[in-house]
Amino acid sequence: MNEIIYILINEAMPGYVKIGKTKNLEQRMRTLYRTQVPLPFECFYACTVPNSKDVEEWLFEIFDQWRVSSEREFFEVSPESVAAALRAKAIKDVTPRQVYTESQEDQKALSRAKERRAAFNFKMVDIPIGAELVFKRDESKKAKVLDNRWVEFNGERTSLALSAQKILGYDCRVSGALYWMYDGETLDQRRRRFENGE
Repeated sequence: MNEIIYILINEAMPGYVKIGKTKNLEQRMRTLYRTQVPLPFECFYACTVPNSKDVEEWLFEIFDQWRVSSEREFFEVSPESVAAALRAKAIKDVTPRQVYTESQEDQKALSRAKERRAAFNFKMVDIPIGAELVFKRDESKKAKVLDNRWVEFNGERTSLALSAQKILGYDCRVSGALYWMYDGETLDQRRRRFENGE
């Protein structure tokens, strides 16, 4: 039976991803949330692979320089970078379209954290009005920056999050900055670079 390799993100740990393998993704995500983490994990990408042990080791080797600790499966790298590598080994995309939470209160806490983190604006990352953004997973999809917070996508005024959610077909809210790109990097990468004073 093919096992699953997953890439998880967590609003409580922006800038980090967890890479791992499992036979039951929902159970694994619920178990991780019970280990003193303030917010539930979200699955950025997951797929079945022919040999999960080999693929996991291969990913760990590729992203070794960004590994936080050799004792942990956390990496300070963009989730899209890991997903792009993992797709080369994928048999089937099994990314869940929802977040696994234990209660409504957990879901509310996650939504509040996303809203706080979502206080992204184009001025903070020096992107001018009128700039063109491209979608990381399909560069034929483009958006135009309308003002400090909003973009135009498919002729409609919308947000980065809603436009990304629509393209991906997800039921849950996503961080648009992880998916939209400007000048060769995701908006999330650019934001972190600016926040670090680079």
